[in-house]
Amino acid sequence: MAKKTLAPQQARSRESTRRLLKAAAEVLGQHGVEGATIPRIAQHAGLTPGAVYRRFPDKDALLETVIIGILERQDERLRMAHTPAMARQIPLPVFAEQLIASMLVSYRANARLLRALRQFVQGRDHTLFCKKAVRLEMRTFQYVAELFLVHRKEVKHPDPQMAVSFALMMLTSTLIELILVDHDLKNWQTVLPKDDQSLKRELLRSFLSYLGIEQKAN
Repeated sequence: MAKKTLAPQQARSRESTRRLLKAAAEVLGQHGVEGATIPRIAQHAGLTPGAVYRRFPDKDALLETVIIGILERQDERLRMAHTPAMARQIPLPVFAEQLIASMLVSYRANARLLRALRQFVQGRDHTLFCKKAVRLEMRTFQYVAELFLVHRKEVKHPDPQMAVSFALMMLTSTLIELILVDHDLKNWQTVLPKDDQSLKRELLRSFLSYLGIEQKAN
């Protein structure tokens, strides 16, 4: 009898934990690190604060689990959506345009969550959690670089591997600065692309130019 009743209890516990982690990610994105309190997360998940503390000793432990999960799923989705064989079938300029468009949409849609995630990780420098988070981010970054390097013969830069990595780093840094860094850019409006379509076009132009790839006129 004990075994028969244990399975449903375990299933309910797993579902509650899944709901809790989902709620924590949503609250983190809506209210930031400071606003992601245990009572608020518990209420969002339909649980009591006590139920949260039975699973996690404190808020930091909960958010660490949430963020590692986000990074792992991001890496898994990327690998499922793009394989080296698939990338080989797409011309490099087209693949670059698709990646930049996808990143721009994702950064805009998830800006508050990404900002909170960066704040939380940077606040835990030199911890095992931080090292794991950085390792996951680098794993994803390196995989994207490998996808571009299936076209290494098209890259005119003398060091294609370094060039692709540096071009991706410049792309990511620009998106972080323009979208995630929380400051007023009004003084720079005259030199910034006027909308996301223009921004995408200029990001693609600079990305391909650095690799020494000529962009065909539309």
